Amino acid sequence: MKILVIRFSSMGDIIYTTPVVRCLKQLPDVEVHFLTKPAFRYIYDNNPYLDKLLLLKESLSDTITEIKAENYDLIVDLHSNLRTAIIKLRTGIKSTTYNKQRVSKWLSLKFKLKLVEPVHLVERYLKTIKFLGVVNDNLPIDYYIKKDHSVAKLLPPSHKKFMAFVIGATHFTKRMPNEKVISICRQMRLPVVLLGGNDVKENGDIIAKAVGPYVYNACGITTLDESVYLVSKAEAVVGFDTGLTHIAEAFNKPIASIWGSTVPELLGVQPYMVKKSLTAGVTLPCRPCSKFGQAACPLGHFKCMTEIDEREIINFTNN
Repeated sequence: MKILVIRFSSMGDIIYTTPVVRCLKQLPDVEVHFLTKPAFRYIYDNNPYLDKLLLLKESLSDTITEIKAENYDLIVDLHSNLRTAIIKLRTGIKSTTYNKQRVSKWLSLKFKLKLVEPVHLVERYLKTIKFLGVVNDNLPIDYYIKKDHSVAKLLPPSHKKFMAFVIGATHFTKRMPNEKVISICRQMRLPVVLLGGNDVKENGDIIAKAVGPYVYNACGITTLDESVYLVSKAEAVVGFDTGLTHIAEAFNKPIASIWGSTVPELLGVQPYMVKKSLTAGVTLPCRPCSKFGQAACPLGHFKCMTEIDEREIINFTNN
């Protein structure tokens, strides 16, 4: 049986497809391919459970032509949008589609109702292929580091043992204010490495300057692969609702996952199959205000981040 799994974005959502591919591969005589955007190919590079990676082309017609040429027996649509609908229609291939529960999520967000069961996204994905006899192996997500790296080459000598703090996130309301990050870093029992992209390099500089050499700012300096490597070597990981924090789950490290305007229950993206984890957030009548985060707090107070209990995070990482 030849199967094409589709998920175009984003980093976290694609990361959580890796158990689906791994579990599909346990079926007898199955060949598994995956289609995504070129920007996310790194997630499946070196993945031993995937037989072939297809990349979305600029022209959807070209992508459809490529799909037709592969003669798939089944499409597993884990994205469920207009483009995947067109692909399924124009290829005529038998398909199964992930239920995004759009209405229930919208009502839950708009009226602060709990209409979506707090089931992890991996398990929601797996329901899509349950009819094939696929069984959840209850293992963490998969991520394979691309090159050999060295802590000694990436970090100063003072950081042989360290905590990783992922301070990057696409939207402002997913990020903790610098002052609280500074306060947490000052209380950690080990040196801290800040991780993120160029967009938070300035934040990292402010935090490192305030705390001193105990904190090393790697934001915008390390490549993604190097950042993942550092996460894999950290004693513990603290991070916001962002891709690198989710990738850290592949290495079964203690993870403190910090949530501001978004909530993990709605999206089903709390740490998955990690031996030790903390999901930190505060209960507020205005939370969640968004599924994916916003550029600013709609009410101006940003209590969802400023009122998070620092001691809970410190106790988790220091024990």
